[in-house]
Amino acid sequence: MMSVQAELAAEGYRVPIGKLCDWLGVKRRTFYYRPVQRRVTVDEGRASKVKAVIERFPTYGYRRIAVLLGWNRKVVQRICQRKGWQVRKRAKGHRPRVKALPSVAAHINQRWATDLAMVWCGRDRWCHVALVIDCASREILGWRLSKNGNAATAEAALEEALVQRFGHLGRVPGPLQLRSDNGLVFTSQRYTATVRAYGLQQEFITPYSPEQNGLVERFIRSLKEECVWQHRFESISHARDVIGRWLRHYNTERPHQALGYQVPAQLAA
Repeated sequence: MMSVQAELAAEGYRVPIGKLCDWLGVKRRTFYYRPVQRRVTVDEGRASKVKAVIERFPTYGYRRIAVLLGWNRKVVQRICQRKGWQVRKRAKGHRPRVKALPSVAAHINQRWATDLAMVWCGRDRWCHVALVIDCASREILGWRLSKNGNAATAEAALEEALVQRFGHLGRVPGPLQLRSDNGLVFTSQRYTATVRAYGLQQEFITPYSPEQNGLVERFIRSLKEECVWQHRFESISHARDVIGRWLRHYNTERPHQALGYQVPAQLAA
């Protein structure tokens, strides 16, 4: 509009702004509008509380921080954005999902999932941690850290899960599925015989489809991000102490996003 007015003025025409707006179909207030940049302020008192939580739990996002503080999550998100504390999301590419074999269970003791991961333990070098998780409550029922990632390690984690959930070692009272990948440990004669002896129904995911065992895979990521990668373990005993404390925190204190930010132990109870 300013260029049109300048051209008319150059040719000797003086057109009122109102008539020019009518010709061009533009409202007059649009011509006079000048954007004013609003000054952004942050409540430093609230920001200090958010920062304290971030320093204690550096891997937590704004949603979980809001649950811990009991605040509206948009308030926490705004503070993190203005302070530059929010991590950028990684780009989402094509990630095919297999619809068969859903990993989530409808109720507890319907399906458990198990897997192995590796942990660097200083002078004891690489060690293996076996985990058993309930696919409904997301509670870690059993785990075992050992220098050998063999069937005995996975078997010990499973037996710990049975004692934790049922109070004794024996056949489970009802149908219970145990999901795992097709690794040599879980397909070995010793492990499969142990699973049958306790009355569990072993099921395997489709080869090269780790998303079918997504609950335990995602937990391993949280374990590494929030515990393992934040410590320099000197030995396997040091790793057992630190990981054990974090697992107790995970089961009894840490709010879980998939559970509506409830604690796994509360949901199981």
